[in-house]
Amino acid sequence: MSRWKELPAELDPRVHRLVVRLRHLKDHAGLSTRQLAAKTGYSAKSWERYLNGRSLPPREAVETMARITGAEPARLLALHEVAAECWARTRGAVPAEPETTGAEAAPSGEETRRRPTRVAVVTGVVALVLAVSASVLLAVRFTGTSGSGDGDHGRSTATTAMPAPATAAASRSPVTYTCRMKRVDGRWYAGNSRTQDAILADGHAGPEVAEAQCLLRRAGISPGEVDGIYGPLTQRAVKRIQKRDGLVEDGIIGPHTWKALREAAPT
Repeated sequence: MSRWKELPAELDPRVHRLVVRLRHLKDHAGLSTRQLAAKTGYSAKSWERYLNGRSLPPREAVETMARITGAEPARLLALHEVAAECWARTRGAVPAEPETTGAEAAPSGEETRRRPTRVAVVTGVVALVLAVSASVLLAVRFTGTSGSGDGDHGRSTATTAMPAPATAAASRSPVTYTCRMKRVDGRWYAGNSRTQDAILADGHAGPEVAEAQCLLRRAGISPGEVDGIYGPLTQRAVKRIQKRDGLVEDGIIGPHTWKALREAAPT
């Protein structure tokens, strides 16, 4: 079992749950970061950043992790999707692609020869962007000031005429769930999932979790926000209904707990 560093205190709880889950899968599979790099194609340094909460892993890395450790990809990817939403909102950008492993990287001599070319290309791109931006700014200011005798008014028009660019990540809306309770054949359904036997535990995310959260609310036990994320509040609420119905109080939703949730009378 690895001795992990404490995750950053400012890390969003949703990202925190993804990182903890990835750490658990790595430890359970008995993989070192070098072995993980060899099996996934993402470098050991990249995995160190991912597993220490300094960078969010790409979807492909998470999917590959699920495949090599035998985890269920759908649940792990659902957890990653929620974490990516939070990361984009708090960090303002989607994480860049990681560096390649040692097997894929160019030899040091060749890399040294490529650096001047890369610097020149980057410098040229930056200069081009600055030139275009300056031209657009001048054009907008000229348009704003022409036909107006008030210089300040013209500058104000120019300022408001250039809205801040919106990133693709920022335009994505977070997943939301609603509770639309309906009773069918003596069992309650909230409209998010009709599962009777999905196994849910801390760190899981998706519509099945939202369904359980709605059913917990209907039973009079608050799981916190209905956000589709199985966190501490949801786990505590599950243990309460398990205790009330004489089930094993492990905080894990299985067939017996689903039965209790769908047939429970409100308190």
